[in-house]
Amino acid sequence: MPLVLLDLDGTLLDSAPGITASVRAAYRAAGLPVPPDDVLRSFVGPPIWDSLRAHGVPADRVDEVVHAYRTAFADVGMYDATVFDGITDVLRDLRAAGLALVVATAKPEVFARPICDRLGLADLVDGVFGAPLDETSTKADVIARALASLADRPEAAVTLMVGDREHDVHGAAEHGVSCVGVTWGYAAPGELEAAGAVTVVDSPAALRDEVLRRLAPTLRDEVAPHA
Repeated sequence: MPLVLLDLDGTLLDSAPGITASVRAAYRAAGLPVPPDDVLRSFVGPPIWDSLRAHGVPADRVDEVVHAYRTAFADVGMYDATVFDGITDVLRDLRAAGLALVVATAKPEVFARPICDRLGLADLVDGVFGAPLDETSTKADVIARALASLADRPEAAVTLMVGDREHDVHGAAEHGVSCVGVTWGYAAPGELEAAGAVTVVDSPAALRDEVLRRLAPTLRDEVAPHA
């Protein structure tokens, strides 16, 4: 059974409102200048520790600001997210084609699982894997756990990653897995192409067709897309 690894934030979910509001609250709680909106959007996807270090938080205060972020996220921002239009139908079509679908996200798993449950994604995938709460894992580490969970799959089974940021591409590449990039997420212009995505698609419908073309070409025309 071919496997599709799916990023969460920016690929399946528009989670920027809750994440950016929580980051903004964390900077304010720490008395630090809040980054501009375009910088706040870049926080969606990568581990929060990396983003804070890159955007004005002194190394000795990162843990403090992470705690403030997590508090705000758990209180308000966690469920301030929506499934991108068309994604639910795409997941249903890919499952109907016989593909295994697994979420592999840099978001801590303690947040990713309940979010997927609440937004109706958990029933459409075969597993949800995220980072530990301290986010010490890289995207490649999360992908490794997702792959290990399906260790009984034939070694010849084809695997594909779908993501919206460069760390999705790089993490997949560490396991010899190609990555299809999506443009409706939070990547900067040209980011996915420069990272080595095998192709970049502009709509969920195009994603569906691309995944089926690569993983289930004989089934592509047999699975009627949703209107």
